[in-house]
Amino acid sequence: MMPAVSVIMANHNGHKYLADALRSVLAQSLTDIEVLFIDDASTDCSVAIARAMAASDPRLRVVVRRPNGGPAAARNHGLTLARGRWIAIVDSDDYIHPDRLKRLVRAAEDDGADIAADDLVIFGDDRRVPPRRLLAGARANGPSWVSPVEYVNANRLYGRTVALGYLKPLIRAAALTGHGIRYDETLRIAEDYDLILRLLARGSRFLLLPEPMYFYRRHSGSISHRISQAALQAMADADARFRVWAGPLADGALKVSLDARLTSIRVAAAAELAIAGLKARRPLVALAALAGRPAAIPVVAALASPARLLARLRGAAVPVVATDPRPAICVLSRQRLTSGSSGSSAYLLSLCRTLRQDGFALHLVCPSAAIFGRVPFFRIAGQGDVFDSVAIRGASRIGALVVAHDPTVYLRAALGLVDRFAGRVGIPVPPAWGRPAPYAVGLPWTADDFLFVAEKTGGRADIVLADYGFSTPGIPYASRPGAASAVVMHDLFSGRAARFAVLGTPDSIAELGEAAEAQLLAGAALIIAIQHDEAAIARRMLPAGRTVLVAPMAVDTVPSAQAGEGGGLLFVGSAAPANVDGLRWFLAEIWPDIRARRPDMELTVAGAVCTAVGPAPGVALLGRVPDLGPLYRRADVVISPLRAGSGLKIKLIEAMAHGKPVVATTVTAQGVAHLLEGAVALADTEQAFADEVVSLLAHPELRRARAEAALGVARLHFSTTAAYGGVLDHLRARQAATREVMRCAA
Repeated sequence: MMPAVSVIMANHNGHKYLADALRSVLAQSLTDIEVLFIDDASTDCSVAIARAMAASDPRLRVVVRRPNGGPAAARNHGLTLARGRWIAIVDSDDYIHPDRLKRLVRAAEDDGADIAADDLVIFGDDRRVPPRRLLAGARANGPSWVSPVEYVNANRLYGRTVALGYLKPLIRAAALTGHGIRYDETLRIAEDYDLILRLLARGSRFLLLPEPMYFYRRHSGSISHRISQAALQAMADADARFRVWAGPLADGALKVSLDARLTSIRVAAAAELAIAGLKARRPLVALAALAGRPAAIPVVAALASPARLLARLRGAAVPVVATDPRPAICVLSRQRLTSGSSGSSAYLLSLCRTLRQDGFALHLVCPSAAIFGRVPFFRIAGQGDVFDSVAIRGASRIGALVVAHDPTVYLRAALGLVDRFAGRVGIPVPPAWGRPAPYAVGLPWTADDFLFVAEKTGGRADIVLADYGFSTPGIPYASRPGAASAVVMHDLFSGRAARFAVLGTPDSIAELGEAAEAQLLAGAALIIAIQHDEAAIARRMLPAGRTVLVAPMAVDTVPSAQAGEGGGLLFVGSAAPANVDGLRWFLAEIWPDIRARRPDMELTVAGAVCTAVGPAPGVALLGRVPDLGPLYRRADVVISPLRAGSGLKIKLIEAMAHGKPVVATTVTAQGVAHLLEGAVALADTEQAFADEVVSLLAHPELRRARAEAALGVARLHFSTTAAYGGVLDHLRARQAATREVMRCAA
């Protein structure tokens, strides 16, 4: 049966990077592929590595050539064996995004392209220079078509345009066979350029996508970065052969472009000759070369400038960072991790603290400056005691504070303050002034986000932990192929919209369908659900090969139950829509009934949810409180009247850990209701909720019994071992297996 794609990987002594390259191809989400590994007379252990990997994946075929014929000859050998509808070239020192082939095939077939290419993430093997994209300008902003003239113009040596010859396109096999086009085996540099130009000259359509999905490694052994006189002459000879082959097709505008490129080859030859003369201390040779080609003078000046040489010396002087013996976890998060800000941040910090205690090194990477929202500066929770390093895009450090660079953040903050003040005194202001900033967690990723992840992680994370499914697109940019990956679900977002719609309350993020959520979650190998109901749904949604574990939040429990000290009721919550809706419902429909029966009763509200409600009789709005311990100790009853939302309601677990009697709704108890019988009173109607609260207030012995039962549930089911033991075991085993595979491959 014909595979969708034949991946051809030519190799000569590439054992150092080969395992990563093959692993990235074999891990493609498009599984209908064949991989043709063409070894070009290697003298290292490359063939042994490839054969070891082929033993466990029949899609990989290992072919050994003798003698060495160069990359073009090896690829041509692969073309004779290829059976796929599409041909993909991947170099043995590079690697590719797991969705690359699927996206390129889909785009090419949807738009009728014969050639489809994506952007490169260009990185140095020593990681001393930040990764960068190849594409720039308009081509980096959206899909575009590449004409023959544009392609030639973009491949002038030392030109100012993007060198599209570095791209590794996907090619329709029929376009190659239909025109009898193969690689020019006399070329060891620019062989890809020659092949693509011949296809374009015969009418093939070239679609260029701006997504950076090919990881292009620069290192000392990369032959494409060395231009010898022989290589330049071979390029000039290939140009002459192309003109004869193309005939009249090489006339007109294309001839003008070809002539300009040929001139650039001759200028490069003169520049290389001059630089060689200078290095050999033969100035007359250099002067003669430049006199014959004055256009080479700026090239020599740029390549041999003191600034460039100094930069090279500085780069060479940079010591290699000592390897931390602990396995490294990169935590990708796009939420603002501050103490007490939200249940999801509390959960992530709790899990990461446990991982740190278990011997992992944790590095937090926040690739989106949108996390600032309307807050220009804040203090990251967990710096030092949880995270070994913290990197936030678009920010600087001032002491322990993270400060935004974007001036619009400060403007939004100022407008928010004005809106709040104006509301208190009754002055009308434009609605936009008080509008919340976009929910950063769910914003689309940008190429700059991906590059920031690649820069800060160096692609060397042993494990990547994505905070929310929305963060999984960053995983391939943080780790080497084959590294372990995990995602914390927090919530089942595809089910949230319907719940909020029933209440007539908008959710905090755009609607996410089940298929889209499944695709995001499938970007990690391990999915961490924080309650049982959503874990069951995730298992049904996800493809084979993904592991779903339940890991509710772990909490530290108080020594003994706390039935209250006359502090009345307590509600704790962030400004998340579910908390806002639940508190408003309680104040409007339940609180008046409780106050009518217990006029002396008071309700204390703590957390950012206070900003969403106004004053009410007997209600104390405290806002954010640095230490909730005293509030929990004094409160007689903790309430959680949520009517929407998903995930594990962290504040419910927190209240039980404080040994408190709790009245909650079944929405609050979702996923853990089977654990709460006799420990938490559940009520969904206004009357039932009020009755449960009043009953607890009237019967101290009942409060004490419920408090002790709640504390017992917290100790049994929400200890560190009970909550995170499965995740720790899985990551330890996965890390050990990954290291063994990488050790054997090396």
